[in-house]
Amino acid sequence: MTNREGASLPAHVLNEAQRELYSADGYLLLPGHINAYWQSRLCAAISETIEQSQSMTESTEDIWLEQGHSAAEPRLLRLNRPDTHHPDFWAFATESPLPDIAADLLGPDVRFSHSLFNFKWAGIGQAVKWHQDIPFYPHTNYAVLSLSTFLEDIGPDQGPVRVVRGSHRKQIYSHYAEDGTWAACLRERDLADLDVDNAPELMGPAGTVTAHSARLVHASAANRSDRGRPILVNVYTTADALPYSNLAQRSANTGTIVRGKPAVYSRLDPEPCPLPPDFSAGFTAENATFGDGSPEN
Repeated sequence: MTNREGASLPAHVLNEAQRELYSADGYLLLPGHINAYWQSRLCAAISETIEQSQSMTESTEDIWLEQGHSAAEPRLLRLNRPDTHHPDFWAFATESPLPDIAADLLGPDVRFSHSLFNFKWAGIGQAVKWHQDIPFYPHTNYAVLSLSTFLEDIGPDQGPVRVVRGSHRKQIYSHYAEDGTWAACLRERDLADLDVDNAPELMGPAGTVTAHSARLVHASAANRSDRGRPILVNVYTTADALPYSNLAQRSANTGTIVRGKPAVYSRLDPEPCPLPPDFSAGFTAENATFGDGSPEN
């Protein structure tokens, strides 16, 4: 079953206008979609992670620390593989409305790919450069999306994600610099093809969910406010979209069917995707998209 055919089936939690908007724009904003019960569980789980980090002096593969982190003033950059770090994160990825949203947008058969938790700590949270997600983890087809859940109210001063509307319908851009080194972001000459100056900011109250295609060009500014911007990201694919490079954020749950049934065949999209570097030795903050305070960089 193709993504288009799956999207024509009856929806679980979204309406037809929302599905059409996602198809046209490549993203969807669902303010306050996650209830207080799930928010409470997620906040308690992440508080345990912050407490655990207080004894850390350097980053690990799963917990990346911000510069200036200390036991007295913990500062976290990212938690990788939260789905295996705390059972409530995996419960949320499988039992919350998220898999139903994914099924409404991708089709009835949905695989869990991976997850991460971006903190964007108050006052120091780094910018994220303009990029697409799919060049970090190419799949056999492009029915791949991220569902991001806000755990705090997010306004313009916290470095909200900015998206280039409709850019999922453009090409898959190289994320290598002109000299062939991995840059983890688009080249300046490619940005000229995109209306980044008018990119909408995705903001909303705690419990808001955003969906964006893995092909969508997006970025975010640094957080210079006195409030953090904690966001939990869960990535889902159709059952017939399989990764064909090393999946840097792979966990024990990667590939789990969370809605519907497994695929019998993998569906192959004829459009090629540039391959990322070999992340088999580990994925670090240096491989990611962090910038110097301006999402245009």
